[in-house]
Amino acid sequence: MNGVEAAGQAPPTGPGRPTSSGRRWRWLLAATVAWAVLLAVLTWTSVRNDPPTVREQRTLTEAGSVVDRAIGALVAAAGDTAVLTPPEVDRGCRVTPFADGAELSRGVDVFVAAGGEATLLERVADRLPADWRAGVRLTAEDGARLRGDAGEFVTVSGGIAGDGRVRLTVDTGCRPVGDGYDVPAADAAGAEGDALGEALRALGAPAGQAPERVVTAPCPGGGGTARSVRSVGVPAPASPAAALAPVTRLPVLDDSQAYAYRRGPVTVVADLSGDQVVVSVNTGCPA
Repeated sequence: MNGVEAAGQAPPTGPGRPTSSGRRWRWLLAATVAWAVLLAVLTWTSVRNDPPTVREQRTLTEAGSVVDRAIGALVAAAGDTAVLTPPEVDRGCRVTPFADGAELSRGVDVFVAAGGEATLLERVADRLPADWRAGVRLTAEDGARLRGDAGEFVTVSGGIAGDGRVRLTVDTGCRPVGDGYDVPAADAAGAEGDALGEALRALGAPAGQAPERVVTAPCPGGGGTARSVRSVGVPAPASPAAALAPVTRLPVLDDSQAYAYRRGPVTVVADLSGDQVVVSVNTGCPA
């Protein structure tokens, strides 16, 4: 029965007669390859041309300058008694389950008369750039809290750190390290060092006591550089304010928790809240 097909039997499929399932498989393979190529092209174009849409797309290196500028803006908004604290880089967080990251934070401590902390936070929020959308709200747990957005997924926060003290913080959240964070360069303490040495001698500190390193941040609009230099603690005399009175020029704060005065271009702030007096000397930013 050559050439005759038995009833109910499928015709043979030779090399020249592909099955429909084979054609369908090759079509699906081609479509998958084309879709993968299209995704690769779109991804490459987005990486080159689109701004970051999530924190994980911007490295610590790229975010560092945003943090530094935000700190300068906070100093300008906070006023003379704003003290820069050293930057902190916390490594070991996870950007994804497969990638390590790091978090950069910088802070500003601001001293006011006890009871004026919430008012200071409101004043700072009002002076910050409008596009930060900064505001202060009262919480039952923490009291007054400031929140803002400095851009590029960098957050700004502030709260009451104690009687007469407000802590303002700028934070990147966890993100890829990149080439790391470049700490802003700082010259040796000049006018700040002279004022610091004078205050320490008045408080009875040992001669030649070395200060901690100078911490800096750029002021808004290219208006100079904010600088802070801080001493290690010195034993508190019976009346720190009285001890500092002979070197005081223009007092700006006289409170049980802090004493501050102007000395030429700098502001001297003595933190009296602990067992030891910590003296900081600051060059601020124009408001």
